Amino acid sequence: MFSGGDYDEVARWLSNFATSHAKRESLHAEVPLDRAGPREGKAYGLRVRIGERLSSEIELAFPEVRDRRGSLAWCQALAERIRGLVRETVTQALAQRRSA
Repeated sequence: MFSGGDYDEVARWLSNFATSHAKRESLHAEVPLDRAGPREGKAYGLRVRIGERLSSEIELAFPEVRDRRGSLAWCQALAERIRGLVRETVTQALAQRRSA
């Protein structure tokens, strides 16, 4: 793994990284990456979507992702946060289905 890169390159890496870890928890998981508006060039907003259910958001500053994506420990921690969002979203979706 490596550090560095411009905003768009880091966004592609983050999207691929997040999607691959989310799908390890649920093949139905999608990971929309928000980088528009006030975030553009500065940060990323990451959520997990399963069906109609959308998770809470993780906001990551561009410099943090750019500089730390080469760190195995940082990547492991981020992967666990993403997988936790998937588990939380699946649990909420199942609870919603049961109450319907």
